[in-house]
Amino acid sequence: MLDADTVAALRTCSAATLTTQLFKRGLRNVFMQGVRPLTSVKTPMIGAAFTVRYIPAREDIDHVGVFADPEHPQRKAIETVPAGQVLVSDCRRDARAASGGSILLTRLKVRGAAGFVSDGGLRDSPEIAGFDLPVYCGGPAAPLNLVLHHAVDINVPVGCGGVPVYPGDVIFGDGEGVVVIPKHLAAEVARDAAEQELLEAFVLEEVQKGAPVIGTYPPSPAVQAKYKEWRAKRGK
Repeated sequence: MLDADTVAALRTCSAATLTTQLFKRGLRNVFMQGVRPLTSVKTPMIGAAFTVRYIPAREDIDHVGVFADPEHPQRKAIETVPAGQVLVSDCRRDARAASGGSILLTRLKVRGAAGFVSDGGLRDSPEIAGFDLPVYCGGPAAPLNLVLHHAVDINVPVGCGGVPVYPGDVIFGDGEGVVVIPKHLAAEVARDAAEQELLEAFVLEEVQKGAPVIGTYPPSPAVQAKYKEWRAKRGK
């Protein structure tokens, strides 16, 4: 369960700011590549990661009959991901086949998931695009998952969009894409990112007024003092 203060701080942040804070902590590979929002992003997607891992499909094993098995990892993930968490699908960055469709994602929405992220494709994508569930994927793909993807496990470490994702890591998504925050860093990253957002709001105002970037971003001691006054007036 994510701390309420951490969630509140993250809601004021952007993916860009979070990647900067993670970079300051030595983490460079945190932004998923080739994974884009399918649904409209009104507020950030925030939740702990619950994962599904796929390997390449094999024709003698992957047939439509496998979905009758209640232990099928894809179906089991849909029914066991806790409310408030983000289901993350590792499809090896292969978006030629779907990792879900409208029925499965509707079930996720009904069960209270915080979102869905996949570096594979999604079928029924025009319909899903209208969902109020945050959805990120590698692109539209009409073929069902069994064409290319064999689900093998749930809630294990995976890679999605080239980024390592461990169960419980914080998944953040906005209009730019998805960032993975290691769970043990989430509180401090959220706190410092929220502060960075405030500073950059001030800097933007200064630049709009004609201030040069040099000396303003990053701020000189004089500009830092001015920022403290700006911040105090806003009760921050």
